[in-house]
Amino acid sequence: MKGKKNVKGQLGVYMQWPVWLAVLVILMNVVVGVMDLGAGIAMGGFTLIYLILAVSLYVFTRKKLLAGMVEFSADYAWIQKKLLADLDVPYVVTDESGRMLWMNDRFNDLVKETHGKTGTLMSMFPDVEKELLRGIKDKASVHTSLGDRKYRMDFKPVSVGEDSDVSRKEGGASDAQPLIAVYLFDETELLQYQKQITDQKMVAGLIYLDNYDEALESVEEVRRSLLMALIERRINKYIGGMYGVVKKLEKDKYFFVIRQQYVSELREQRFSILEEVKAVNIGNEMAVTLSIGLGMGGETYGQNYEFARMAIDMALGRGGDQAVIKSADKIEYFGGKTQQQEKTTRVKARVKAHALHELIDTKDRLLIMGHRLGDIDSFGAAVGIYRIATALNKKAHIVINDITSSVRPMYERFTPAAGYPEDLFLNGSQALDRVDANTLLVVVDVNRPSITEEPELLKAARTIVVLDHHRQGSEIISNAVLSYVEPYASSACEMVAEVLQYISDNIKIRPQEADAMYAGIVIDTNYFNNQTGVRTFEAAAYLRRCGADVTRVRKLFRDEMVNYKARAQAVSQAEVFEGAFAISECPSEGIENPTIVAAQAANELLSIRGIKASVVLSEYNSTIYLSARSIDEVNVQVLMEKLGGGGHRAVAGAQLKGVSLDEAREKLKTAIREMIASGEVD
Repeated sequence: MKGKKNVKGQLGVYMQWPVWLAVLVILMNVVVGVMDLGAGIAMGGFTLIYLILAVSLYVFTRKKLLAGMVEFSADYAWIQKKLLADLDVPYVVTDESGRMLWMNDRFNDLVKETHGKTGTLMSMFPDVEKELLRGIKDKASVHTSLGDRKYRMDFKPVSVGEDSDVSRKEGGASDAQPLIAVYLFDETELLQYQKQITDQKMVAGLIYLDNYDEALESVEEVRRSLLMALIERRINKYIGGMYGVVKKLEKDKYFFVIRQQYVSELREQRFSILEEVKAVNIGNEMAVTLSIGLGMGGETYGQNYEFARMAIDMALGRGGDQAVIKSADKIEYFGGKTQQQEKTTRVKARVKAHALHELIDTKDRLLIMGHRLGDIDSFGAAVGIYRIATALNKKAHIVINDITSSVRPMYERFTPAAGYPEDLFLNGSQALDRVDANTLLVVVDVNRPSITEEPELLKAARTIVVLDHHRQGSEIISNAVLSYVEPYASSACEMVAEVLQYISDNIKIRPQEADAMYAGIVIDTNYFNNQTGVRTFEAAAYLRRCGADVTRVRKLFRDEMVNYKARAQAVSQAEVFEGAFAISECPSEGIENPTIVAAQAANELLSIRGIKASVVLSEYNSTIYLSARSIDEVNVQVLMEKLGGGGHRAVAGAQLKGVSLDEAREKLKTAIREMIASGEVD
């Protein structure tokens, strides 16, 4: 029956011991009586007295003993409840909906101090969600705050039956009710100490002057020392304002150390030293620009320095005039508003050409690969590398999976009838079958592994060379033995044309090869309107001497009527966003390669007065492609990087999967708003 109390466990066994001893005494009395009748009779008297005492103890004293035990249990339970109520750790019991059923005094005081009244757990702690409470199986933890204190909230499920005090108090159901015990642990001081330790960590940094020699040449000789003194003073004052230490390594390189607590300040100011140094002018025609690399979050000081070296390399590879923060898990970019100045010297091109020559000599075969959905610049650069390989008597293949409409007219000129091998062009799987230890993989017009024509080739090839003119991002081909990345170059074809001139004196370029490289320069510069410099025209002149025909190239790249109409429609339907950004969509129906048409429309939109940048979206193979263009006021590379893309300062793009055109348009507008809010766009 309910309410009946039974004596169980060790207490029950303890109370039965007199009975079992009585049986033992009787047996002993029988044995003694058998041995000696007199002794047995005498012992029988004592046995009878023992039996009377044992029965009396079991029958009469048992109730008093049980009563004492019950009284002790009640006192013990009260002490437990009192200890729980007075526990210094805030403690509360809730149901799955977050309703607080019971709380100890410490939690109650906490509620009154910070919240004023008792409500649900979610009303006090917005970080706690109902789904969390309902999904707890074993235990869970949440970091939250209440008032100005930080807490770790631990949850542990408990099951309470129908005879529970809490269940009866709240009118619970007759079945067992799942409840959750919640503990609050104040970790405010712990987090403060952790933050102090983090703030005191060392951050290593490098500062390079991008155009040291060029800037000095633009000022009178007597003022050169003054110019460098002013710049050095700005750098020392900037780092000294953060209680850091700066050391000059070379004439144009500095190393500095600051505490990590100042990095957030640098982020907020977006490295104001970049603009401060450019403002130094004592008659120099060219403003001095800086590149900054910061390394933080490493396990050792040495690792932070390595991060700083990687960061400065990325800043320089992206064109300079910017800062890069490299930590163990992410990379951040700041600045990059100034167009990098073209270097008139070709020393670097000559050095890279000789290094490429030596690598080709050690290999038997070359595989040449561009980016996915290759354009004429990628194709022309690959053709140029092919000519270098054949001039050095090496077998070479160009890896192309899909022939786009923009490449097809030029592609069709490289046939066996024109004197080219049948296996000149391979797809990705065919190229993978031919990779061995004596294969050199040359990647042109791209430095991001994920968008190369065949990413698996990067894993299979042991020796990789990269030639590209796009700014480097977080994703790079890290295992390249030779990397020639020049963001100021107009195109990959320009770079290959320069390398061709230093590889060998006896290289003879065929007219169709010269046409392909010349076309790459023409298309990427939008007929010499974008990103052109002295070396761009010199490369074009070299290709003209090799047989490139301007008229023939122009005829090859005339548009189809459907493409022309689509481009005109994209221009006519453009939306002017924030007064300076032209955004439009290119129709894809009936167009073989809408991404090319979108890029052309983006170029057209830049001709409109007041437009700082243009972005045209197109849909192709269930992917949204964005083509971004600018002249000099907006760094569209930074804009596209916010959407997972990249490219050049004036020419960039991105690809979005799993979204519609409308969703992609909203993502683009959000990214533009972020750039405006952060000051990256004036």
